[in-house]
Amino acid sequence: MKHIFLTSSPFTEPGGPLNDSNGFISKFINSLPKNPRALIITSNPEDVEFTEGFSNAIKFTCEITGIEFGSYTILDNRNKEKTKELVNSSDLIVLAGGHTPTQNRFFNEIGLRDIIGDFDGTILGISAGSMNSADIVYATPEEEGEAVDPSYEKFLPGLNLTKTMLIPHYQDVKDNVLDDKKLFEEVVYPDSIGREFVAISDGSYLYSDGTNETIYGEAYLIKDGAIMEE
Repeated sequence: MKHIFLTSSPFTEPGGPLNDSNGFISKFINSLPKNPRALIITSNPEDVEFTEGFSNAIKFTCEITGIEFGSYTILDNRNKEKTKELVNSSDLIVLAGGHTPTQNRFFNEIGLRDIIGDFDGTILGISAGSMNSADIVYATPEEEGEAVDPSYEKFLPGLNLTKTMLIPHYQDVKDNVLDDKKLFEEVVYPDSIGREFVAISDGSYLYSDGTNETIYGEAYLIKDGAIMEE
């Protein structure tokens, strides 16, 4: 049985345990076997320093929350030819946070959509990893220049673990201005015409068993240029 947790951020403060808002810790731990074999899939396959730093932070946070790993492996450019083997030998797959389009390109390069579709275990998405879990990903502009670049692709093929297009860190980004544009009022809301996005704050998450989905915590539906609390 699949257990899919798509989070905005599962962290508290640096050095602290996982965020237990909305019953996350017990649900997450109960989905795992004893001493799970974990595979952390990077958001930037070429940046080893970033990848190892992010992965070490996840490992430390999980361990002080009470999760003891049987193995803990990073997937990036150094071992991408073993993607299928690594996925199939894991109990937990973590889709790391970072720059959404960069991670999306890597996921497509390694054929992760087809491979992870057969995975029967726990998947934890963090920020960009959660966004890239959608069938069609809404890659909200993040970096300078992206909001005004006519060649920037906002809608990308994702992993098809959910049909929900998530926007994480709502509490932090709702008032952002990027390239002199109000991110939500001038970019996200117009993009929602004929579409639906769900914005979630840190501590909130989407849970799916592969068939049914539930969103726990603060969440907002953005649809046809308007926003409402879920």
